[in-house]
Amino acid sequence: MKILGIIPSRYDSTRFPGKPLVDIQGKTMIQRVYERASESEQLNRVVVATDDSRIYDHVKAFGGEAVMTSSAHQSGTDRCVEAYQILNEKYDAVINIQGDEPVIKPCQLNLLAFCFNDDDCEIATLAVKIKTTDILFDSSKIKLVLDSYNNVIYFSRHPIPYQQKPAETWLENHDYLKHVGIYGFRSDILLELGKIPASSLEQAESLEQLRWMENGYKIKVKTTDFDSISVDLPTDLYRVNEILNQA
Repeated sequence: MKILGIIPSRYDSTRFPGKPLVDIQGKTMIQRVYERASESEQLNRVVVATDDSRIYDHVKAFGGEAVMTSSAHQSGTDRCVEAYQILNEKYDAVINIQGDEPVIKPCQLNLLAFCFNDDDCEIATLAVKIKTTDILFDSSKIKLVLDSYNNVIYFSRHPIPYQQKPAETWLENHDYLKHVGIYGFRSDILLELGKIPASSLEQAESLEQLRWMENGYKIKVKTTDFDSISVDLPTDLYRVNEILNQA
């Protein structure tokens, strides 16, 4: 099994401009993500896909591999499609690694990669059990429900399923799952996804994975005990530094 890791990275984040190059205890965020991803035994190659020369030059400077992609992409998946085409090398699967998760664990990438030992796996992702109502009712945290074969039935910003019980008791009566935003794709499936227009469910929830499901693709889920931290705002760096200090 030959697997490529791609880290989409753009400079112009609305809520945190320039965050790939922010310093985190002596290394930039993109360098930390790149180095963590490179520790995965299941990835044959790791590449940063960016539309910004500052990120590209920085990755090259610390010895990483990067490709320049279009600034017109609306999603990290679209950027992965172009990067894969630029590299022009055949891989069995591609893993889209979030460029704003500097404490991602290599074992999570390994877990995702193992999904593709199953020839029927088209797309794979991770989930973690929700333990607090703050997370359960936070619309920025994506929830999902599974069928009996660990395929996703639906993703939502709303807690699913709904219970006709007091909200503070929901976690006592059902195991809820939070999406961990790392995706793996069989390479031919990734190229197909790049041709599909936005769907009504995607636009309603602002979740691109619903586009894939609405077009009949199945998403396999593996559960993990570790919920990696996504840096969306400068304040999120406090939690990242806490984790690094505990390591």
